[in-house]
Amino acid sequence: MKNVKDPQSIASMIASYSDWPEEDLIQQSLEWHRATREASYFEQQQSILCRIPLTERITPVRTSFPLEQLDGVVRPVWMRRLDAEYLNLLQTTKQRVDVTDYGAVGDGKTDCTLAFRLAIRSNRRVFVPAGVYIVRGIRLPSNCVLEGAGQDVTILKLSDRAPKHRRLLRNATPFAGNHHIEVCHLTLDWNVARLGDVKRTTSGDTTSSALTFAHVTYGWVHHVTAKNAGLHAFDITSPHYHYLGDGLRAANGSRYIHLDHLEATNYGDDGITTHHSDAIYITNCYCHHPHGRTHALGFSNSNGIEIDDGSRHVTLVHNRTENCFGGIEVKAHGTSSAAHDVHIFGHLSVHDNRSFNFRHIGHHLADDPNSETARFLSGTNLVSVEPVRSSLYTKSSPRSLVVSAYQDVLIHGLTAIGDPTYDYEQHPALAIQYKSRRVQLKRISVRGFTTARADLELFGGDNRTDEVTIDALRCQESAPIALKIGRQLEHLALHQIEGQKKSGDVLISTKSPIEAHNLLAQGFSDRVRSDV
Repeated sequence: MKNVKDPQSIASMIASYSDWPEEDLIQQSLEWHRATREASYFEQQQSILCRIPLTERITPVRTSFPLEQLDGVVRPVWMRRLDAEYLNLLQTTKQRVDVTDYGAVGDGKTDCTLAFRLAIRSNRRVFVPAGVYIVRGIRLPSNCVLEGAGQDVTILKLSDRAPKHRRLLRNATPFAGNHHIEVCHLTLDWNVARLGDVKRTTSGDTTSSALTFAHVTYGWVHHVTAKNAGLHAFDITSPHYHYLGDGLRAANGSRYIHLDHLEATNYGDDGITTHHSDAIYITNCYCHHPHGRTHALGFSNSNGIEIDDGSRHVTLVHNRTENCFGGIEVKAHGTSSAAHDVHIFGHLSVHDNRSFNFRHIGHHLADDPNSETARFLSGTNLVSVEPVRSSLYTKSSPRSLVVSAYQDVLIHGLTAIGDPTYDYEQHPALAIQYKSRRVQLKRISVRGFTTARADLELFGGDNRTDEVTIDALRCQESAPIALKIGRQLEHLALHQIEGQKKSGDVLISTKSPIEAHNLLAQGFSDRVRSDV
């Protein structure tokens, strides 16, 4: 595969795998986004009184930000504002200093912490030449740029003497907040090897990450590699987390952040993660091969990209993940608010356990409360290549797509490619389940999942999904059942379901009454079978 640092590589790789031309998908997805915003998520600002300190109330969920297309690439409209603020940053950081003028030596041995502290000031662009610089932690003030000579050329490495909780690079005053910070063209090495053979590589909360932006407004991180982190490679967050319930989130999150051309590898939890923050744009990033030692052995949900508790208004374009638990996971813990207004345009997941995993933990079972915040999510031109079981999370079955608890969901243009020789142990390749509602699946292509029980399963029962629309499902030489439908589903719209398989069982197996149109079954024993 091509190098992630080639600006065209990820988009071209997605195109080489996808069965659907992206330009044909984007316009319809943007139309759905616009119509859904106008109907249900029409506010851009929402102020709801909350008397709990350092806490925001975000229910009822009514907010979303508009999207636009510029030079063929989708981006949030608020990027116009961030572009203007970048011009302000350029004006305020005209003074350029070289960290070596303050005593830094890039020999991989000398402790350069003091030199960086002397060089880094507000209204400065701090340049770090080629070399390996040992530090015990770096803090960036407002109106500051930290620039290296290139990824894998300038390396900032955490000292062997740094404690486990230390962040390698963070903003200077997270509780007061910072603004206008840029980090670019360098590598961050958290140096997890210094801890030795410990079971857990983090001290908890937001500690132990390579780069942390907490309570940062207007931030740019681009052309940066982060490796060997105890917790996260890149964390966009608030100064603290809390778990006070669905509908609440921590105050003082970050806002207006652009992450571009990042690489994350050998991290403990997530490659890129967001918490309790708004307005984040993630583009052209590659997150792969976590070590997973943040969690207990065999229970590590180490994701490539995780849009987590309390995040809002996140747009992801042309990213790639590999050998993670989740490629992209959009989620929340049961006692926090789910991420909402999250939209993905173009993603390649290779050998992740669950390529696209969307869920609100603690809101899945029949007697669980319904999620109040898992809302407004879309994925356009998604590619899942050979999901596999993983030592990161040993009990998790491999799947290309899982949607749980979310409402108002569009999956438009998904290409799921299985390995015909792999044992999927009769699990479905794609699952729509656990109280999800108003889910639209359009232009879904599945092939190669020969040992799965079904290519796509709509789960029924007391915690069933419902209000599902499927338009253009195409299954080729894959599972013996193309579409499996559980019991008690009442509102389904099925159009253009196609399957081709030698000795296939049935195109649609259902335990609920359905009305389906334009069915094409080649090689299947039956087109539709009621399995009540």
